[in-house]
Amino acid sequence: MSRQPRQTVNMRILISNDDGVNAPGLAALHGALAGLGERYVIAPEQDKSGASSSLTLDRPLHPTRLDNGFISLNGTPTDCVHLGLNGLLDPVPEMVVSGINLGANLGDDVLYSGTVAAALEGRFLDRPAMAFSLLSRQVDNLPTAAHFARLLVQAHAQLDLPPRTVLNVNVPNLPLERVKGIMLTRHGHRARAAAPVKVVNPRGKEGYWISVAGDGEDAGEGTDFHAVMQGYVSVTPLQIDKTHYSVFAAVEDWLDGLS
Repeated sequence: MSRQPRQTVNMRILISNDDGVNAPGLAALHGALAGLGERYVIAPEQDKSGASSSLTLDRPLHPTRLDNGFISLNGTPTDCVHLGLNGLLDPVPEMVVSGINLGANLGDDVLYSGTVAAALEGRFLDRPAMAFSLLSRQVDNLPTAAHFARLLVQAHAQLDLPPRTVLNVNVPNLPLERVKGIMLTRHGHRARAAAPVKVVNPRGKEGYWISVAGDGEDAGEGTDFHAVMQGYVSVTPLQIDKTHYSVFAAVEDWLDGLS
């Protein structure tokens, strides 16, 4: 990690997140990318964790420019990037970077994560989009995540990937000097989540809180779970195509039997 990549200049970077426009992780990411090009921030006005790749279709979206230059939007992370790439910003950004999320986005988390979804919406660009998460709800080691965000974004030009590739990066909750390195990983899988928690309000109306995610079930060597638990930064390349090619033959036989 001692070799520093060649600095990228004149790059237009769109920064977003799902923790909201006032989140400390967003400010840390914006600061970390200083000097790498023009930075534009469009982020949800409220916390939209768990929003996945949802778009707001039932009401108009209203961008609001804040005193710090960030743009706040009454929508989801995907809304933010979608607008940024489709008319709100001119010239169009060349790269999308999302985060820094306070909390892990490991394994099955990517199905729900607004942080990852914001990066996924950047898939139409020629350069790889990146999502960054820190394995903590606290900000103590946010500088560690910011360090690796800059390192990876700065080095992106050295990476030749197929179009529509997204890098999901998880940073262990450690001081920088205790991080062992960066590891290429695959996604592990979580066990089933805990049951929703039933609550009753003072008027007797019942409701439910979605409970905590399950622990790592497929979390062995080579997975994102294993890497961060061993003190490494996990980098997992994602693709948009979710087609399960290996079961084509089985499904084809099944369909033939229905003809």
